[in-house]
Amino acid sequence: MAETSQDVRSIRRLEDLRFLTGRGRYVEDIAEPAALHGYVLRSPHAHALIRRLDVARAASMDGVHLVASADDLAADGLGMMPCLAAVTPLIVPPRPALASGRVRHVGDPVCFVVADSAEMARDAAEMIEVDYQPLPSVVRGRTALAGDAPVLWDEAPGNLAYHVRRGDHAAVAEAMKDAAHIVGVDVTNNRVIVVPLEPRAGIARYDAATDTMDLELTGQGLHGIRRQLAEFIFKVAPERIRLSAPDVGGGFGMKNFLYPEWILLLWAARRLRRPVRWLADRAEDFVTGAQGRDIEATARIALDATGRILALDVAMVANLGAYLSGNGPGASVVAASTAQGGVYDIPAIAVDVRGTFTNTVPVDAYRGAGKPEANYIVERAIEAAARALGRDPAALRRQNLIAAFPHRTAMGMAIDSGGFVANLDVAVAQAGVPNFEDRRADAKARGRLRGLGVACFLETSRGAPNEGAEVLFKPDGSVMIAVGTESNGQGHETSFAQIASRHLGLPIEAFRYVQADTRAVKSGAGHGGARSMHMGGAALVKAMDAALAKARQLAAHLLQATGSELDYEKGRFTVRGSDRSIDLAALAASAQDAANLPDGMAPGLGEHVMNITDVFTFPSGCHVAEVEIDPETGATDLVSYTAVDDYGRLINPMLTEGQVQGGLAQGIGQALLEHTVYDPESGQLLSGSLMDYALPRATDLPFFDVELIERPTQANPLGVKGSGQAGCIGAPQTVMAAILDALRPAGVERLEMPATPARVWEALQRAKPGH
Repeated sequence: MAETSQDVRSIRRLEDLRFLTGRGRYVEDIAEPAALHGYVLRSPHAHALIRRLDVARAASMDGVHLVASADDLAADGLGMMPCLAAVTPLIVPPRPALASGRVRHVGDPVCFVVADSAEMARDAAEMIEVDYQPLPSVVRGRTALAGDAPVLWDEAPGNLAYHVRRGDHAAVAEAMKDAAHIVGVDVTNNRVIVVPLEPRAGIARYDAATDTMDLELTGQGLHGIRRQLAEFIFKVAPERIRLSAPDVGGGFGMKNFLYPEWILLLWAARRLRRPVRWLADRAEDFVTGAQGRDIEATARIALDATGRILALDVAMVANLGAYLSGNGPGASVVAASTAQGGVYDIPAIAVDVRGTFTNTVPVDAYRGAGKPEANYIVERAIEAAARALGRDPAALRRQNLIAAFPHRTAMGMAIDSGGFVANLDVAVAQAGVPNFEDRRADAKARGRLRGLGVACFLETSRGAPNEGAEVLFKPDGSVMIAVGTESNGQGHETSFAQIASRHLGLPIEAFRYVQADTRAVKSGAGHGGARSMHMGGAALVKAMDAALAKARQLAAHLLQATGSELDYEKGRFTVRGSDRSIDLAALAASAQDAANLPDGMAPGLGEHVMNITDVFTFPSGCHVAEVEIDPETGATDLVSYTAVDDYGRLINPMLTEGQVQGGLAQGIGQALLEHTVYDPESGQLLSGSLMDYALPRATDLPFFDVELIERPTQANPLGVKGSGQAGCIGAPQTVMAAILDALRPAGVERLEMPATPARVWEALQRAKPGH
């Protein structure tokens, strides 16, 4: 396609004006003069018994209003934090908002202190006396399954939360018998710490007159969090809790979940009859915010004599951390299963997944949530098969790509459309793959190792099923659009307004976008799973059609015509063949007075509609990376990156490319830099700050060559497929394939993410003769 910035659909984000002029409104910007400040005392141990807890000195300090422990929460009848993942059987140990009798990871919350200032609360927390009895800890998923591993929960013998088998194991076993080649590979999808620009924060309030609680938070998926708070924690009607989020500075999935701090804030505000606020610092978020990935996998791929893939057998161990986060097991079981096999026509797939408890921060959905892990496994397996068979990796991939649609995968996913072969062919040509050996020879002459990686990806985009939207025409000519998905940087204020503007024929300035408020938005499943345009956009179209149908009925009544006699264009209904007409603003004004309405019509000119669907869309693409490695230091330069992707019909190509670039940066960061390290003996997080945990910077990235090919889907009225996650689904395997291609001439056959300079250098040293 043409340059996205030159496409007429590529308008700049409407919200950027306020962001760039300092008018963004984040939780910490909200003035609440009467608010008290909360501070959480956290465990310094990865695993320990709490033998004694004495809060008397802290509670007696000036300016301190509350020092709470697990006993106080239990006395007020607060329930346990749920895990709602659709995984069975599943062991869910009890998780109170404050640790009770035992801590299970560094950062586990022990006490909540509320004082006149954050400094006072912190000082008081230092006066709390906790007598810990340290216990042995375990931090690696596979190690936790060993018979001699420390056990975290009596409810989970052997630290096993679940053991799930999916796919057709008998068919895979039969295919393995007939295979000419069986190639195995062990891969680790390394744990990542999620680092949005804005750490978690919240302000809670309580209204005694109505007995209602209010929480402004840096959150996503607010209706789901409210449901958990109401149903499982406070055991009240959902209407008695309001959640809202102002601007949110990034999330990548980790802000979708119920956290202990949201419970503590609301409980303290209700108990003290005062607003209470809390802001995490960066180090605190490192040991409390949900982390991502952390799956160890063994895969076997069976091929016939021609290279056709017959079967894929995958065994995974997912490290879930010390507790089950709200949807923690879902990524490794539910989401990963939808994408197993990727873009390849594999007749039989079998998956065995075990989830383990460890003394680490709980794991949950992180950008892609299971789909990156599944794609990484199959792509690394195919890469290994190509090397074992002496085949060109791109050619072996091409031979096995799904080429005819619709296609039902071995895991039961119905892919309606795609161009997987074309994606690969365009990417290979655009990246100059046929001339790569010349570039490799030039690098060799300079004393450097150059490598090429070609890999594909398949996203299964939907997230939670069903979504709602509301459209309301106003007498001043504006139109409110309220959607149950929520933006934390994606540009929804622009893209949803673009959809509405095109559909209704009104200027984009006419629309007022409402989100992330359980009082103002009737329903919503938030974002996640690249669902906002597919689910929320489709809901918006249906709501606009319903609102227009109501407007047409009212216009016909006021113009003394039938609905079929009216033409609609650019916000105005006109009686065909006459000069009688009325615009939406006038209709909205008339709709406020019941006397103007036809029988049976309720006042107000708007409609809320639920988009009831569980259909997936299937974004896909092929990526090509080239790297150069300095063998003396192990430093890797990513010199070029090409992405040819299909996200269906594009609403705003420039915003789509921005989403892709962000996802690529995160996927590349995981492949090259982001190394979450827990000490295996003490369980301490050694990469506990940005001094020790490396995020990708601009200097680590090349200029991306992104080609967006539009192949609309029939899964929704917009034809969109979802683009928010795909970049980090495709990047890790592409970069690692390039690195291993560069290292293979030096004798290196195995390397795990992140491919840091130290790891690359050590691999080169081990491969030297006589080592």
